Amino acid sequence: MPIKSRIRTIPHYPHEGIMFRDITSLLKDPVGYRVMINELVNRYTDKHIDKVAGIEARGFIIGSVLAYMLGVGFIPIRKKGKLPAETIGHDYDLEYGSDRIEIHADAIDKGERILLVDDLIATGGTAIAAASLIEKIGGKLVECCFVIDLPDIGGAQRLRDKGHKVFSLCEFEGE
Repeated sequence: MPIKSRIRTIPHYPHEGIMFRDITSLLKDPVGYRVMINELVNRYTDKHIDKVAGIEARGFIIGSVLAYMLGVGFIPIRKKGKLPAETIGHDYDLEYGSDRIEIHADAIDKGERILLVDDLIATGGTAIAAASLIEKIGGKLVECCFVIDLPDIGGAQRLRDKGHKVFSLCEFEGE
């Protein structure tokens, strides 16, 4: 069962001309959700992952289940001001403005092998910021994992250009 067939496209959301790839249709499908998680578990079982880091919010849905199945800890990477203990943050540019994500300062022990997870890679801004945070606090980024890659937008390539490995379960080209 191809994962891509379970992801719906919502035209012109949130802006005219955008084809939004919505994984909620995959998440509500018990077979599709199980296939997605099983494919990721199979990929990472022998990669010696210490923790899975998920980017708010859909990265939490995928990453926490994946961490549980791999028998490792989960690290939330959140928008500014959402984590209660001491944090380290990274600012990054958006199409219109900027944003900041944060991670707990004690989330990773030096040298731990971290898998970064999110639902989709588009421009790569958030993922690059998250990867920077992981490395800043001493983690070794094993791979950046996404359900969807939009290769024409170039985010996955930007991550590769920074020396990171990238994996996605499916691609939507040309949009």
